Amino acid sequence: MLKDKVIELLEGVLEENESLFLIDFSMTPDHKIKIVIDGDHGVTVQDCMTVSRAIENNIDRDEEDFALEVASAGAASPLKLPRQYRKNLGRTIEVKLQGQEEELEGQLTEATEDDITLEWKAREPKPVGKGKVTVQKKQQIAISEIKEAKVVLKF
Repeated sequence: MLKDKVIELLEGVLEENESLFLIDFSMTPDHKIKIVIDGDHGVTVQDCMTVSRAIENNIDRDEEDFALEVASAGAASPLKLPRQYRKNLGRTIEVKLQGQEEELEGQLTEATEDDITLEWKAREPKPVGKGKVTVQKKQQIAISEIKEAKVVLKF
């Protein structure tokens, strides 16, 4: 019953703030609620407070005992939703594919509901003669084939 009420309140506050979207929701049997949100333009502390207050202010603590944590997806958090890929267009991401040990790293140039496109430069042997040449690589990857993807942070 509490879970349904929290989900209803959460959906309401996210509808009011269209740039925010849900990444993860969990609730333990002892009513510890954890909500992770992201936003098309990032997430501020105020955004987390807005979501938290929308839930806390509409549930009677005398009737329900619960703990609530609202957090933003961290900079090093894996990308899970197509909307997160679109938000990070132009950034460098690292992708691990299902059933492969090797990771791909490149600039995220396209993102749809079903797939992403990565571009990167690689050094390969010259077709004729000795030495290597730099070539531009491009690969389209189905989101369903991605085991994990993260934004590469450069300092």
